[in-house]
Amino acid sequence: MSVTVIGNCAELDQHTTPTLSIPLFLEHVSAGFPSPAQDYVEDTLDLNTLCIQRPAATFFVRAEGESMVDAGIFPSDILVVDRSITAAHGDIVIASLHGEMTVKQLELHPRVRLLPRNPKYPPINISDESELEIFGVVTSVVRRIQRQHQHA
Repeated sequence: MSVTVIGNCAELDQHTTPTLSIPLFLEHVSAGFPSPAQDYVEDTLDLNTLCIQRPAATFFVRAEGESMVDAGIFPSDILVVDRSITAAHGDIVIASLHGEMTVKQLELHPRVRLLPRNPKYPPINISDESELEIFGVVTSVVRRIQRQHQHA
């Protein structure tokens, strides 16, 4: 799975960034059997606040390929990446390996590897000669749901 950089928030200032507060309902939505609808709004939610903790250290990339589908990352998803987080064992990271950008799960022990999250793809072993650079940790995934158009 590769990634394409589509933007960054380095120029944003939280004090000048307009907020868009959307209602957040108190009731959770059932993915099983429906529950009675409630008309109570718990709060409002700004997606900038939800997805971006440190705007100056945040950038977005678009995922390509299917090597991370078991981690919930699908082709065309937009990944929110925070450069200020030190990558730890198990984190999903944006990495450059020999100049090629990729998104993978970072394994630090027993040895350093980049792990796909799809059994169809092999792990990438990192040797002492490998040119590996970690650009940041993926903190959120933004996905547009495809609608099925039905004709009446």
